[in-house]
Amino acid sequence: MTDKRVLQIGRIVLRLCLSSAFLVAIADRFGVYGGHGTKGVTWGDWTHFLQFVAYLIKIAPKAFIPAIGVLETIIEFALAVALLVGVYPRIVAWSSAALLALFAVTMSIALGIPTTLGYGVFTAVGAALLLGAVARPRFIWDPLSSENASEA
Repeated sequence: MTDKRVLQIGRIVLRLCLSSAFLVAIADRFGVYGGHGTKGVTWGDWTHFLQFVAYLIKIAPKAFIPAIGVLETIIEFALAVALLVGVYPRIVAWSSAALLALFAVTMSIALGIPTTLGYGVFTAVGAALLLGAVARPRFIWDPLSSENASEA
């Protein structure tokens, strides 16, 4: 396998992994994997997710927490879909890196750096930055097609 092919596969894998990380987190906050307290579930419902947001962002007024939660969820969903589809991969990857870096800083302040490292948030930041560096700066409709494979 050539380095070029490994790079193509790596781009796709990074996009899928970052996208799935966003989508899994969103699904968790809506109870898709079970309710709060279920093994392997972080939030389990919207209420517990908002409590976590409030805990992480202690300086935010309580009235703003629902709006922050909704905005964060919308941004994560948009980035996840854009990563899956391959829309502007460089811009989306770097936007994902910025959002994940914001999560990492916020989590580090509230929970401590060791906990944040344990969640792999800094690794995700690095992955998104790397994807942005190696992604083609154009719109790609079907990144898995043989026509676009060399440019994915």
